[in-house]
Amino acid sequence: MPVGVLALQGSFNEHIAALRRIGVKGVEIRKAEQLDNVSSLIIPGGESTTMAKLAELHNLFPALREFVKMGKPVWGTCAGLIFLANKATGQKEGGQELVGGLDCTVHRNFFGSQIQSFEAEVPVPDLAAKEGGPPSFRAVFIRAPAILEVGPDVEVLASISIRSTDIVDPSQEAQPDTKVIVAVKQGNLLATAFHPELTIDSRWHSYFVKMSDSNNEIVASSSSSSSYEDQESFLYNKQSKTDLPVYE
Repeated sequence: MPVGVLALQGSFNEHIAALRRIGVKGVEIRKAEQLDNVSSLIIPGGESTTMAKLAELHNLFPALREFVKMGKPVWGTCAGLIFLANKATGQKEGGQELVGGLDCTVHRNFFGSQIQSFEAEVPVPDLAAKEGGPPSFRAVFIRAPAILEVGPDVEVLASISIRSTDIVDPSQEAQPDTKVIVAVKQGNLLATAFHPELTIDSRWHSYFVKMSDSNNEIVASSSSSSSYEDQESFLYNKQSKTDLPVYE
């Protein structure tokens, strides 16, 4: 069965393209009944309040919560992370509805507004161990959230070191070189505060597909069995540069 990508708003096309690069079919999901035809789901980055309003308009929240409760793999990127969190802070007045299931607290727009977006090399030891490639991932943070707290069953996959001056929310009292969590896994749920779909490094997508493979729910094409070096090294050297600031 294919991987579903919630296609209400945001970077759903980029996720489908990334899945295609590793030989996996992705399909757009806009209606609750379409979830019956996919084995797993990606909730993409975008504007979380707008996505929540559209999901509510289409009565998607009950079906999304049931999908999570059934144990099917779900991956949230950026706004998708906010959707999956049990608790979100820093929201607009009135807040927004959440899918929940991920035992964590996130801060919406922790790193600031659109003009404070950036790229950073994020250490990813677990990802590198499972998928190969370099020990860090070039992560794109756009109006990014951060994970403030996690429950005992949540595995931290990546953190980023920040300075106190990088924190937009004055209520967060961080000292220099404070580490903020930006990627986690809990059972069938995966979440990243950044946008892997906006890079040519497909390791996070491969990692997620293998979460589904462990349930024998996805059969990828033969191209997905090739190594990280075979798939990515040439493209990685040829990728276009963005004008986002870089945190070294």
